[in-house]
Amino acid sequence: MDSRYTSTAGIGDLNQLSAAIPATRVEVSVSYIYSCVNFLSFVVCVLYVQGVGNKEWREFGRTEVIDNTLNPDFVRKFILDYFFEERENLRFDLYDVDSKSPNLSKHDFLGQVFCTLGEIVGSQGSRLEKTIIGIPGKKCGTIILTAEELNCCRDAVLMQFCANKLDKKDFFGKSDPFLVFYRSNEDGSFTICHKTEVVKNTLNPVWQAFKISVRALCNGDYDRTIKVEVYDWDRDGSHDFIGEFTTSYRELSRGQSQFNVYEVVNPKKKGKKKKYTNSGTVTLLSFLVETEPTSLHYMNPYQLNAYGMALKAVGEIVQDYDSDKMFPALGFGAKLPPDGRISHEFALNGNPQNPYCDGIEGVMEAYYRSLKSVQLYGPTNFAPVINHVARYASSVKDGSQYFVLLIVTDGVISDMAQTKESIVNASKLPMSIIIVGVGPAEFDAMVELDGDDVRVSSRGKYAERDIVQFVPFRDYIDRSGNHILSMARLAKDVLAEIPEQFLSYMRARGIKPSPAPPPYTPPTHVLQTQI
Repeated sequence: MDSRYTSTAGIGDLNQLSAAIPATRVEVSVSYIYSCVNFLSFVVCVLYVQGVGNKEWREFGRTEVIDNTLNPDFVRKFILDYFFEERENLRFDLYDVDSKSPNLSKHDFLGQVFCTLGEIVGSQGSRLEKTIIGIPGKKCGTIILTAEELNCCRDAVLMQFCANKLDKKDFFGKSDPFLVFYRSNEDGSFTICHKTEVVKNTLNPVWQAFKISVRALCNGDYDRTIKVEVYDWDRDGSHDFIGEFTTSYRELSRGQSQFNVYEVVNPKKKGKKKKYTNSGTVTLLSFLVETEPTSLHYMNPYQLNAYGMALKAVGEIVQDYDSDKMFPALGFGAKLPPDGRISHEFALNGNPQNPYCDGIEGVMEAYYRSLKSVQLYGPTNFAPVINHVARYASSVKDGSQYFVLLIVTDGVISDMAQTKESIVNASKLPMSIIIVGVGPAEFDAMVELDGDDVRVSSRGKYAERDIVQFVPFRDYIDRSGNHILSMARLAKDVLAEIPEQFLSYMRARGIKPSPAPPPYTPPTHVLQTQI
């Protein structure tokens, strides 16, 4: 059996190392105002971007699900490249989520909004308000889209807060407090940027430490106002407002001190009660700045980067199952020399006629050499490399070869619909796909592609078999990010589904193992000695 595996280093990080950013990067925030005041639901917003050539709508990303609230402000943002000279068509679809299924057809469609990125950016205050359409004869509410150009600041902050003597809001018990953080905008409005967890039944909560990028908190403006609201959580979504306070990054950077003890004030109570002072206090317990490297592809002279670590660790596990240890290695999401052509399936070693690398060390060498010659560039498309391997697999269906594609990625994916279609088509072929996620991002899209809970489908057609295994690499490294905690556990999880995927293909085609060769019998030699 000749087992082939193609190692694909996902060069999909939109941040470039040495070249100028190809466009202004903007962060789009979404708020949703429903018109029926008695309606409570679990809402998600899905962004689609229209392709320039084929005009096909591609899923770009999803917000988190907002539970039981009439007017949700989604915390998760969409980060897009804004090309001033190009028309970038966007579509925002809203769904009432009825289950944990990632399949949108399983949920209730609430309506949609069409616009361009230029409309949002060009609106007064970069704030666009549009009526939701989609359900005839029904008022579906309003969506508010806000865009802000992102600062290049790469720092992140680890913060922790506690509170004392908050107002008691529950008739039975105390309060279930949580914090909501907002950054201010130039027009005086505020954009939500973080929610803490809820601490149950206490007036003196200590919230878990959380990490947030400085871009999200204040977009690199240290004196920009940060507003913090304190709420008492209620199951029905009608959370009780306890009070609020304002601060700034510069104030918070003083760390734990008398300057970072804030009075929580409810303006309505203050206006009505002369003796009212506050509704409790919130104290900053810790403030730690972490400077993040430019990219997950950043070449540190002293240690492997995130992609290098994943390639080496996982590659050394799977290479033992390849007969000749020669691996075709592809990159995707880059501009190639000399003319800057954008490619989503280029040879890491620079030789498209012979993309094979000698062993995992050869793949590593080709990967690092490519970083010095290509220009990292979005979007990040998975379908081309899946189709690339599928073309090889489709030509060898007799069971003599089985192909395993290894994709190393930061989790960003721009062609979700096309990727699903590629996986559905590839599920009929002798191939499997291992996806290794690197970095701190949410990997919701990768989990969906894994298909363990819901089989991947495209255009109403389900994959013939599950061929994708997703592994988040961060689960196997220590906090410093330097050492593999358990090579045995990593090996087990990476290879967990491959044997069954291999056997399911062979069984479905009625392919049986070749008979074992006869035992080796050494030939009889006559020893002649000349005297």
